[in-house]
Amino acid sequence: MNVRSMGPISEVDMTYSMDCYFRQSWVDKRLAFSLHSSDTLALSISMLAKIWKPDTYFYNGKQSYLHTITTPNKFVRLFQDGRVLYSSRLTIKAGCPMNLEDFPMDVQRCPLKFGSFGYTNKDVIYKWKEDRQVAIAEDMKLSQFDLIATPAANHTDNMPNADAKSGVCSIFHSPPHLTQYSMLLVSFHLQRHMGNFLIQVYGPCVLLVVLSWVSFWLNREATADRVSLGITTVLTMTFLGLEARTDLPKVPYPTALDFFVFLSFSFIFATIIQFAVVHYFTKYGSGECYFSTDISSESDSSDDEEWTSIERKEYIPTSAVPESNSRKTSPSPSPFRIAKDPQVVEVIPLSACSIPVPQRRSSQPWTSLSCIGRPNSQTSFIAPSAIITNQRISSHNHSQHRKKKKRAPRFNSVSKIDRASRVVFPLLFVTINLFYWYCYLYRTNRIAYK
Repeated sequence: MNVRSMGPISEVDMTYSMDCYFRQSWVDKRLAFSLHSSDTLALSISMLAKIWKPDTYFYNGKQSYLHTITTPNKFVRLFQDGRVLYSSRLTIKAGCPMNLEDFPMDVQRCPLKFGSFGYTNKDVIYKWKEDRQVAIAEDMKLSQFDLIATPAANHTDNMPNADAKSGVCSIFHSPPHLTQYSMLLVSFHLQRHMGNFLIQVYGPCVLLVVLSWVSFWLNREATADRVSLGITTVLTMTFLGLEARTDLPKVPYPTALDFFVFLSFSFIFATIIQFAVVHYFTKYGSGECYFSTDISSESDSSDDEEWTSIERKEYIPTSAVPESNSRKTSPSPSPFRIAKDPQVVEVIPLSACSIPVPQRRSSQPWTSLSCIGRPNSQTSFIAPSAIITNQRISSHNHSQHRKKKKRAPRFNSVSKIDRASRVVFPLLFVTINLFYWYCYLYRTNRIAYK
């Protein structure tokens, strides 16, 4: 056999094709002749129908054919001793049972078995030519594989006899006895190229896993960003995994590529689970800044509540009516009382009055209000709304100053789980990858040179 080209090689159909020159030689003493002018005779192909020739066929062949353009590509030569050389150009499509456990780092052994269809080993014995068994064209190149070996051997197989082959045997007859048939076997060892899968599958998977680790450096309150990043990488990884199996048959076992895709998918999915754990232990809300609280701030808030409650009331001086009437109508000595029609007699500046600070968390109203440099008999009452408003503003400004001084902003801290994940995830991924590549590459080299 002289193999000129090979391909395509289909994993889905588990077949391979090749274009070759198939040459057979046998000796027929009846065709011997003696001529001094020439040692060989080139016969017409029409002579093949008039002489005996072996009925060679391919046991695992599928849709093989003989080239007939522009004429049938075959020739016959006859030697003086009666040896006949019959050569033809064939395109052979044969079955190749593949084991895809190591795909795409696999080495496939595609056999080609051929022999006589009807003659047993008592009639015809097939043997390889000693000096030239299977020749490979020097310029032959394969797109996805490298042809690393072509071992050939003689083989004898036990098969049913010719009647069983032709279907004559039935259930009413006795079981057919096995007959030995001589055949030849050649095995093409094909090692797959890794470049295409490194570019289309392995490289994008590694980049997607590294991209999913970006969430470890994002703020743990950025829920939308981290979730969207995780979902995007998971969907892209799912698409890559499905796309990688489009050219593969639906085998019941996982391939090496499936293991790597599943490994990458697991790391991306673990990133989402990691964020769920971080988010569960997050004590602060999303995107907010919180302030520390203490007792002073609580007391300040109680003061604000007291001033607010005082502000809601409307006070008027009781001196708006005559003194005699005020004594009759005012049962208490308080200078202020609630009225629907407030009247203001005189407004005294706040600088001239000493306003007592109310006791914290006290429900008792003010009982006295004194003014500097004025006797009690001539004291005119102040518009309480102005006093309370100024005092409230002063107290509010003071409380704000204390809040700014005591309440320091406390931003959300970085999660300890994120800090640990920044180191654990890459180290674990690199370790598993080293183990993965070592196991499969070592196994591939062992099978290739076995």
